[in-house]
Amino acid sequence: MDVSETLRGLGSATLGECGARIMRARIRPVWAGAVLAAPAVPVTCTPGDNLAIHVAVAVASPGEVLVVDVGTIPERGYWGEVLTTAAKARGLAGLVIDGGVRDTAAIESHSFPVFSSMVALPGATKHSPGSVGAPATVGEVLVEPGDWVVGDADGVVIVPAQDLDDVIAAGRSRAAKEDGFFSSLRAGSTTIELLSLDPTLVTLKTDR
Repeated sequence: MDVSETLRGLGSATLGECGARIMRARIRPVWAGAVLAAPAVPVTCTPGDNLAIHVAVAVASPGEVLVVDVGTIPERGYWGEVLTTAAKARGLAGLVIDGGVRDTAAIESHSFPVFSSMVALPGATKHSPGSVGAPATVGEVLVEPGDWVVGDADGVVIVPAQDLDDVIAAGRSRAAKEDGFFSSLRAGSTTIELLSLDPTLVTLKTDR
């Protein structure tokens, strides 16, 4: 099984209903069409400083995605074209950051998947302590090394490594069930019938 391909195919919305941990909605793709599914390297920065990100780009393995906590100062350009170029050259899979990035047009031109909570112009310093590879809380979700990160147009979720098989199985089951719904809906069924909803709870005006 190609785990990355399977997770991308299921998507963040389905996985988020099947045991994956959902990051806050503020973390969005920087460019339309950005998609990633890869193992996480958690990174923690001193607020306002991105030295730990530079170290992470240098030491992370190809195919991994950096998942970054910047703390209490999100409005900095912690990531831009220079780090994008370096990360892509080293084969990294992408970036998820609960903070700011800049050079967004350049990031898109590199087709490098970046998910952030904002775009911000002021730069970050590069001389304060941080950590790479230790658990971090990003988007209010705990991320541990080797957890799977899935990001797409709907948002970002974390699949804990120990739960990977169970989440994939649940995701496949949900996707198959929804495929059945789609067929039934096209044939004339309603969501009220398919989901066993109680329409008597809704006041309906009959003279509309």
